[in-house]
Amino acid sequence: QVQLVESGGGLVQAGGSLRLSCTASGSFSRENVMGWFRLTPGNQRELVATIRSDRLTRYGDAVKGRFTISRDSTKRTVYLQMNSLKPEDTAVYYCAVRNGWLIVSTITEAQRYDYWGQGTQVTVSS
Repeated sequence: QVQLVESGGGLVQAGGSLRLSCTASGSFSRENVMGWFRLTPGNQRELVATIRSDRLTRYGDAVKGRFTISRDSTKRTVYLQMNSLKPEDTAVYYCAVRNGWLIVSTITEAQRYDYWGQGTQVTVSS
């Protein structure tokens, strides 16, 4: 079992920045993928960004060039630096972990992830 604790959400004005953190505890494989997804108005889990244990990254099209994902494997923590935030970035953001390897073609698929955090609200005002 893996437990995830997220932090860093909040309210920010458009153009501002926020940093999300997610720390994993429990039985954590050395080969893993940590990522962030957000819930769309249609209740779909949309990829924000993900990073594999070999530091391969993938980003959703809506956030490319504005968001940066990173990880500190010694701390089992993944970070999401969000810059140039827009009102359409408003959502609940979920940390997700795949406790094992994912090939590149599947790394962006929400259903591949085993564990999910409780979610943190990000609200961007215009």
